[in-house]
Amino acid sequence: MAPEISLAASTDRRRYAHFPWHVALLALAIAGIGLWNLAAASRGARAPVWIAQSWWMGAGLLVALALTLFDYRALQRLAWPFYGGVVALLLLVFWKGRTVMGARRWIGIGPVNVQPSELAKLAVILALALWFHVDDERRKDARGLLGLAPPLAVTLVPALLVLKQPDLGTALVVLAVGITMLLFARVRFLTLGLLALAASGAALLAFPHLKPYQRKRLETFLNPEGDALGAGYHALQSKIAVGSGQGLGKGWGQGTQTMLSFLPEQHTDFIFSVWAEEHGFVGCALLLSLYFALVGSALEIAGNARDRFGHFLAIGVTAMIFWQTTINVGMVTGALPVVGVTLPLMSYGGSSVLVVFAGLGLLANVGMRRFVN
Repeated sequence: MAPEISLAASTDRRRYAHFPWHVALLALAIAGIGLWNLAAASRGARAPVWIAQSWWMGAGLLVALALTLFDYRALQRLAWPFYGGVVALLLLVFWKGRTVMGARRWIGIGPVNVQPSELAKLAVILALALWFHVDDERRKDARGLLGLAPPLAVTLVPALLVLKQPDLGTALVVLAVGITMLLFARVRFLTLGLLALAASGAALLAFPHLKPYQRKRLETFLNPEGDALGAGYHALQSKIAVGSGQGLGKGWGQGTQTMLSFLPEQHTDFIFSVWAEEHGFVGCALLLSLYFALVGSALEIAGNARDRFGHFLAIGVTAMIFWQTTINVGMVTGALPVVGVTLPLMSYGGSSVLVVFAGLGLLANVGMRRFVN
């Protein structure tokens, strides 16, 4: 018995010796900045959201740590049941979901509101990681259209259900995560070209079926001044906030766009605008450098994963963080249309915080076990 205990302890020490501390420190640095920024955004508010956010981040840390305690390969058995459960929750939203500002996205579980669309990101990551892991083992050539049909279906089912809620931003992130994981698989170049053409055609066909406010936001992306008090209001006020920060910003809690409530959704989708106004170009460069380092470190973990399942698991988490950051920053600076995407570890929101921390926990799990048999 003693030798077995000694061997187990030695394995645990060796496993945690390779824990990706740089990833943890980068994530905690961004999370700390996020809490500090939320405190500024909620000054004068009746209920400062940064306090609630700190509790969510504490819970997220526990989730992340819990996900490092076991070998990530055990998740292969849970990938499809989890995916099926999330799809069931997305369907349940249409029947039992809460409607807020015209969107039915939340399910109430006691005092807590759960957003299944956030879980859809993890569901797609796990399901596709398992699919590519198993399919790569028995495949000798690159995939054609027929070989991509199953992973595309796995991605499209939750993405379309999320779009129906309606939640265009999260649906785009789910779709982007699935497509990114597909690009890291073995796919024929001709097939990629055909998929690009099909995606362009699908976007044109889908545009007339979007909600009126969604179509208006896409239209005003090209000319926000055309409806400055309507659909273009969010984008214009955000650009004013970002531009007014100039080089060094106005200082913590001194942002006029934020304090005078000109900036909409300042705690969630437009939290980066608050940061830009108060800390300027230098602060934005610092924050984006942290995100860049986090994504780069995550890609390194994916490249050094010991198996295909871990590789695609890390790629999926990296894609989730990268696309949410890119879309959000592009959205608030006017480079992309306003579609409603939160900034990871910065925006307020319980479900989104837990999902990002869960993804980071999976990423750490893959990284710390790359040398363990």
